[in-house]
Amino acid sequence: MYLTAGDPSLQATGDLLVAVERGGADVIELGVPFSDPLADGPVIQRASERALRAGATLRKILEWLPRWRESVQAPIVLFTYFNPVLRYGLRAFAADARRAGADGALVVDLTPEEAEAYLSAMRAENLDTIFLGAPTSPDERLKRAAGLSTGFFYLISRAGVTGARAEVASTGQALVERARRITTLPLAVGFGISRPEHVRQVQAQADAAVVGSAVVHAIEERYSSGGAAAIEQFVRWLKEGTGSEFA
Repeated sequence: MYLTAGDPSLQATGDLLVAVERGGADVIELGVPFSDPLADGPVIQRASERALRAGATLRKILEWLPRWRESVQAPIVLFTYFNPVLRYGLRAFAADARRAGADGALVVDLTPEEAEAYLSAMRAENLDTIFLGAPTSPDERLKRAAGLSTGFFYLISRAGVTGARAEVASTGQALVERARRITTLPLAVGFGISRPEHVRQVQAQADAAVVGSAVVHAIEERYSSGGAAAIEQFVRWLKEGTGSEFA
């Protein structure tokens, strides 16, 4: 499950992390808000804007993460763009992320060809590095991205930006089959997954389904009235396919 750190506030993020774990999330992607999130659709863009207005930065997120970690046992992967990491300093980022309790990072716009210094810094701190594979990736590039990934390999089910869709992209299964031939890492599939039937469909093909925009939209629409309990219920509905979207 994905949520944007600092949306609607850093204080609320701690409650939301607990909620998504209680709802059944096995791994949590914690998004670092960025002013120009090119890979994200309008829902996550709005979340980034709200978080930035609330004062969230990469440094503040890493300062708050240790106290959030006290109540959350699930692995936490920082989901970010390269600009904040580069400005922070690669070795400083890796060291502070490890001390804060992160398990790894996915830098969405960092290409494998340009990742050597980042990989060195992350490996020194024993942090996982997750890269992306897409339906448009040639086999050689898919193999390179998988080879640099640790923890799991993240597959984008469709070209374009994040966002909930009515159906899971038909290109996802073929991509999973290609990835199975080149890596033994667990495969996670994301982009467009927003309902329990989507989760079940993806889990029949891959090892994990990643839900982002649907959770962020639930926070946008329901957190102010229903609190973290409403988000926990939503995640449980996604994971188990029982009950309704919200309590």
